[in-house]
Amino acid sequence: MTQDNTLPTLTSKRCRELMPEWKGLDLKINILTGGITNKLYRVQTSDGGDYVVRVYGQNTELFIDRDVEMENIRLMESSGVTTKLIKYLPHEKVTIVGFVPGKSFNNDDFQNEELLEDLVRPIKRIHNCPVKLPRIFDPCKEVKKLFDILQEVGKKYPEFDIAGTVDILQNISDLAAIDHAEYVPCHNDLLADNFIMVADPQKYNEKVFLIDWEYAGMNTVYYELADMFQEILVPRAIEEKILGIYWEDKKMDEHLQKTDMFKPFPDIYWFLWSLIQLSVSNIEFDYYNYGKVKYENARNNIQVLRDNYQLNI
Repeated sequence: MTQDNTLPTLTSKRCRELMPEWKGLDLKINILTGGITNKLYRVQTSDGGDYVVRVYGQNTELFIDRDVEMENIRLMESSGVTTKLIKYLPHEKVTIVGFVPGKSFNNDDFQNEELLEDLVRPIKRIHNCPVKLPRIFDPCKEVKKLFDILQEVGKKYPEFDIAGTVDILQNISDLAAIDHAEYVPCHNDLLADNFIMVADPQKYNEKVFLIDWEYAGMNTVYYELADMFQEILVPRAIEEKILGIYWEDKKMDEHLQKTDMFKPFPDIYWFLWSLIQLSVSNIEFDYYNYGKVKYENARNNIQVLRDNYQLNI
């Protein structure tokens, strides 16, 4: 597990300070694994309550607007595929949400063709949700924001051509020409861990939930799907099956190309994010090599666009 060792362990006393409603109840507290931004705890109360207490990682306010995140959670509750916000405590740097019992997915699960319909359905539900999230997540602009933050941090990484790569992404963005009017609600962080196979689908009216809305905003579906593919790294045939389900096998050549065009964006976004974390976070995690892999993946996908689609970028 990766965790911020500067943050105190969550105790029953601290829980009751955060949630006075829990006074007089027995509490069972367990650390949840997997997070590289926050420290996560599951708190079960003796009256049947089940919650996740999220303690923010150090300096995450550099790239996460927690007020926007909370509004994302509130608005996306209507999608029926995410947890409910219980309490937002910005001064304590804590959020409490409902815990949905179930199993987190892993990358291999996305190669199980029997699960693909269940995995695509919640994505389409959030994209079709009739809400407008407060944040516009323009992929190129978001990459440039992180590049600016990295420069403000003051660390130099001459082994990477960051400025040149950002320029290439601008060229791709110009060629893709996706208008903000086409943007829909997007999660923007569809790694496998954020998909939960619900233990009791009848109770929740859905088999798969999506969790963690820190990066959500109005965005193009092509970034959303490209980001997921760059996280789960499935074979091309599985990508095509997933896109076929999503687009109902319509205009597939166009959708495949535009998804490929957006693949470099999330990798450079998370590459820059990782270098910033390397400078400001106390979480024990190998951010440098995590980011290096993302950078190399992005450069490889840029070359694919040149070779396969003859894009002049």
